[in-house]
Amino acid sequence: MRAAGDILLIACYELGHQPLAVAWPAAFLARAGYAPTVLDLAVEPLDAEKVRRARLVAISVPMHTALRLGVRVAARVRELNPGARLVFYGLYAALNADYLTRHAGATAVIAGELEAELVDLVHRLESSLPTASASRATVLDKLDFPIPSRSALPSLKKYAHVERPGGGLDLVAYVEASRGCKHYCRHCPIPPVYGGRFFVVPVDVILADVRQQIAAGATHVTFGDPDFLNGPGHALAVARALHAEFPTVTFDFTAKIEHLLRQRHHLPELAALGCLFIVSAAEALDDRVLAILDKGHRGADIVSALEATRAAGIALRPTWVAFTPWTTLDGYRAWLDFIESADLIDAVDPVQYGLRLLVPPGSLLLGHEAMRPHLGALVAESFCYEWTHSDPRVDALQRAVSEAVAAAADRREDAGLTFQTVRALADEAAGAAPRAVSAPAVARRRVPRLTESWFC
Repeated sequence: MRAAGDILLIACYELGHQPLAVAWPAAFLARAGYAPTVLDLAVEPLDAEKVRRARLVAISVPMHTALRLGVRVAARVRELNPGARLVFYGLYAALNADYLTRHAGATAVIAGELEAELVDLVHRLESSLPTASASRATVLDKLDFPIPSRSALPSLKKYAHVERPGGGLDLVAYVEASRGCKHYCRHCPIPPVYGGRFFVVPVDVILADVRQQIAAGATHVTFGDPDFLNGPGHALAVARALHAEFPTVTFDFTAKIEHLLRQRHHLPELAALGCLFIVSAAEALDDRVLAILDKGHRGADIVSALEATRAAGIALRPTWVAFTPWTTLDGYRAWLDFIESADLIDAVDPVQYGLRLLVPPGSLLLGHEAMRPHLGALVAESFCYEWTHSDPRVDALQRAVSEAVAAAADRREDAGLTFQTVRALADEAAGAAPRAVSAPAVARRRVPRLTESWFC
């Protein structure tokens, strides 16, 4: 299987960035003497000839959207090349292994620190050693990371850009300083796979990866770790090394609200090192919802984190799960009022106003007593469980908001106008008097952002 093209790695969607979940497996395989080919279907068409030449096709499914696309890709692969071995890998592969092996034709499903296992699988196939008809593996062994292989991937110009407050658009590098997470947020897909563990990537490997992307034109770096501050000492070492070599390069990262508060004394230094903004999964303002999700913070902590980041000169971009089985109409309207009063309208991608809690197989929510009254059946082909709110008005509002924000995105509407539409829908659902619609405020706090809207 060492001929070029025998192994095909396919990415379907990775939040608008160049897919590290393909670049790293490609590097592991290359180090073992293989010459994989790669495709990123988020920005390029399926290449039928690459599929036909492959003896093994591995599809990356790190998130729900990628999995839904990946299953369709797998069906096309089976049509074009029925004899190819089909592998799914990533977080959502592990959570949906039953479906993938029984219905999607998967020869193997791999998750966790998976690259060495993928290389071993290729070795077994090459050596004609017996393999299980449908093997599954979640690996949590520490890896010896090579520098990700990006040369065969599409140009950074095809991916999300960073939009700076002044309106400039720049190319973005994407790296990960750590993988996994030490926390157990119940709605997150990481704990069922990683079980509270996380693994750091050596600083020299991270810098080498940044270096090759800056050579390709990037002037900003996104650290895509589930939580950059899981290991604060490592995070600071990475940020300091980045700034020392590339003092004009900026960066962003993701971190929990509780970590931002615990490490608030480091925020001014992170700002001085080039941090433009931080993404944080705030999820909700309601303390009951936060407790059920086991987020580790309260609604008041979000306000404190916002104050701390702004004082340091860093923009906070909180992300939210707007609709849960415990969301109330009053709570939703209070959340919208908070977004306006805290000057966050431009810090929240409008798609988040309609996001509904996703409950995949293996979710830690499935055994929670608060979830049981709302939980429906597993919809295997949708890779999630149904759930129903006790107040039909809330489910109806979620549908209406989702449709409204999708239509607004299609016409590239100003975020302030979309916000007013959403608030009007919420007021109507609650039977409240409509508010006067005003023109979008010129003086809103404009914050840096990536041009790809966040969603799972």
